[in-house]
Amino acid sequence: MRKFTGDTLLVATHNAGKLEEIWTLLAPYGVTVIGAAEKRLPEPEETETTFVGNARIKAHAAAKATGLPALSDDSGIVIDALDGAPGVYTADWAETETGRDFTMAMTRAHDMLAASKHPQPWTARFCCTLVLAWPDGRDDVFDGTVEGWIVWPMRGNQGHGYDPIFQPIGHELTFGEMDRWEKNRISHRADAFEKFVAGCFG
Repeated sequence: MRKFTGDTLLVATHNAGKLEEIWTLLAPYGVTVIGAAEKRLPEPEETETTFVGNARIKAHAAAKATGLPALSDDSGIVIDALDGAPGVYTADWAETETGRDFTMAMTRAHDMLAASKHPQPWTARFCCTLVLAWPDGRDDVFDGTVEGWIVWPMRGNQGHGYDPIFQPIGHELTFGEMDRWEKNRISHRADAFEKFVAGCFG
């Protein structure tokens, strides 16, 4: 695994929430974090059926376009009673003609769970795969997860995505109710970042 020795890391995302989380997690290491929008990079089409496949597409496209090391994450929620759905299609479930509607996506997940007749608790996990792509074409991969279950009705207006229906094991609050610093400490992204930092900065 290659050590990161530069001072600038390109994060291959246009998602402001993700960029803020990543900036917060890397702040102690003195690395300047810039997003894909700042470099005016297009969003490549995500054609793979796995988190690592889609993360590789985004990271390598950004590294090739800029000559900078590029970090990408692909993440989503995996619900056991729905055979792992929405998984890599987590964001797609929220797509509408006018943007992403995660209330709609969370309602869809609940309606499918209710129709499944699967007994509660509805176990689930958030998964995150980080890929750090280097300009020479190499990459390193780091996986993170946080286990929990789906709750209904939605609770909280913090965070983003499916956070209001996910309650992590060992906690009374959903991700949507948690202070963002608490969520960032225990999240799937934090788990993957701990491995990333240990491998590339340790």
